[in-house]
Amino acid sequence: MLHFFRWLKHLLWEAPYQNLFLVTLAAVNLLGSLYGYYWYREQLAETPLIWWPVTPDSPLATTLFGLAMILAYCRRESGFLRAVAAAAVIKYGLWAVIIISDYWLSGAPVTVVETGLWLSHLGMTVEGFLFLRHWPVSISQFVLVVLWLGVNDFVDYRLGLHPYLFSPGQENLALVTAVVLSLALSLWYLFRAINWPRRQEK
Repeated sequence: MLHFFRWLKHLLWEAPYQNLFLVTLAAVNLLGSLYGYYWYREQLAETPLIWWPVTPDSPLATTLFGLAMILAYCRRESGFLRAVAAAAVIKYGLWAVIIISDYWLSGAPVTVVETGLWLSHLGMTVEGFLFLRHWPVSISQFVLVVLWLGVNDFVDYRLGLHPYLFSPGQENLALVTAVVLSLALSLWYLFRAINWPRRQEK
């Protein structure tokens, strides 16, 4: 058992760039994306086509991350895709965990569907952290991530295209959570962009 945990720590924390792991994550994220787009079918049907690319936040995040895993497997990675994909799965993973947890704390029943969503979004957050710690971040990638986060928050909360919430009283929590996560990720990316060259010099 101890050997298993050592192996798991090595895989997840120290060396996630193993082909089987990359393929597994790519498959899980892309298959999950398909279900996510199906989950958004009613909202997409009510949304003008021009805004479809920025409406299904979580499925888009997992699609980007799945593509990043495929490129990692092929050893043809894109730093810009990695940066946006990691920010996306971390932000929308945490956002959904907070919103669903608030829904449960308000007295709503804990069902299989919401539990599955909670666990899958927690997994999104974890995978983003696991890989981002190994990925360098440049200033240009930091700028792209900030713009991407800002545009998504503007579309979601200024134009009213945020994901459907679980209860009517969650609007303020959804907005505050999204903005706080965007700011926190932006600061983290800035810190990494500034400090990564120093790490390489050591």
